[in-house]
Amino acid sequence: LALEAARRAGTLLREGRPADLGVAATKTSPIDVVTEMDIASEKLITGFLAEHRPDDGFLGEEGASVAGTSGVRWVIDPVDGTVNYLYGLPSWAVSIAAEKDGETVAGVVAAPMRGETYRAVLGGGAYRDGERLHHRPAPPLSQALVATGFGYLAERRAGQAEVVRTLLPRVRDIRRGGSAAIDLCDVACGRLDAYYERGLNPWDLAAGELIAREAGALTGGRPGEAASGELTLAASPALFEQLQPLLDELGAWHD
Repeated sequence: LALEAARRAGTLLREGRPADLGVAATKTSPIDVVTEMDIASEKLITGFLAEHRPDDGFLGEEGASVAGTSGVRWVIDPVDGTVNYLYGLPSWAVSIAAEKDGETVAGVVAAPMRGETYRAVLGGGAYRDGERLHHRPAPPLSQALVATGFGYLAERRAGQAEVVRTLLPRVRDIRRGGSAAIDLCDVACGRLDAYYERGLNPWDLAAGELIAREAGALTGGRPGEAASGELTLAASPALFEQLQPLLDELGAWHD
């Protein structure tokens, strides 16, 4: 169901994007934007899933919030990478995850402009279309390609910039793609060695975190904690063990 919902939403977003697409609303700051297509995508996804699973709950970035009675909740980001989408950049995705009694059990990230769909079921491995995914072998920290992202509030961005300033000389390079879901899937694909970010919401990370984990990467937050809005980190296991304490020391988990 998640695959079909993501496919339909991806088609809508790719083919239905108006040439004069503009900002429909803002959220946490003037640069944290929503477009009419975010809203249309979420409506399509929730309508499709509710038709097939009427007793399930929903949590969506653009306001979908239904408790449900089945113990299953769908966590939906109708456009992850909205600013990229607004500007016509290709790094955006549809992210749909299913939770059962609070545990993520299935995840789909569809990246229409890449022509790729990533998926995972808990305990069943991760796939890009039909290809089984596995994380990249861990390099030394000095040769690691690390992705990150930045929040929308000025104070948070300043702190994140300071972390990058200190981290950058210690790694191969840093990438900022603009879609947490795609970055997590790129760790799963071996296109990135690691990804970290503070300030993610459940819909940003639910599907991608499962896909990275099922591809053999380690995921988490601060030492001993799960990935969360405080901090999300995904990396090949040996690199994870180096990066997690370093990011903790650098204060990547607070503003």
